[in-house]
Amino acid sequence: MKGRLTVTRGGVVGTITALVLVACATAQTAKTPEQIVEERQGVMKKNGEAWKHVQDQLKAGTIEGVATDAETMASNGKMIPSLFPQGSMTDKSKAKPEVWQKWPEFEAAAKNMVAQSEKLRDAAKTNDKAAVEAVAKDFGRQACGTCHQPFRVPPPQQPQQPR
Repeated sequence: MKGRLTVTRGGVVGTITALVLVACATAQTAKTPEQIVEERQGVMKKNGEAWKHVQDQLKAGTIEGVATDAETMASNGKMIPSLFPQGSMTDKSKAKPEVWQKWPEFEAAAKNMVAQSEKLRDAAKTNDKAAVEAVAKDFGRQACGTCHQPFRVPPPQQPQQPR
């Protein structure tokens, strides 16, 4: 029987079973928008902690640990686009709709975050404090700000206390 496909009942049952198992596994790993927002806020919090540690190190006059913190931010930056799937807006999300409306620009901002973090990391690896300070001077604006300004709802401003 040349060129003829023979399908046995066992083959069909096996194929259907495999498809059902894959579907069940996929359904179990699917995350709710709330879980996605919680995950991305956790990653962003880690970035904020790493950046604060860099700033604290520079204020203390040392660059020890800056390379590690910068590597953390670079690694997290690579994950950013995957943390913003379509439909992941919730009341707790600080993301603006522009994330999805201007997706190529959003991806470019995430890549920029990675590049700036790697630049900071590489400067720190040279143990050249002046080079690290030069990169760190504009890091917040050039790395974080390129995404936060156009794509994140600004945090509420604290009222100024009268003096």
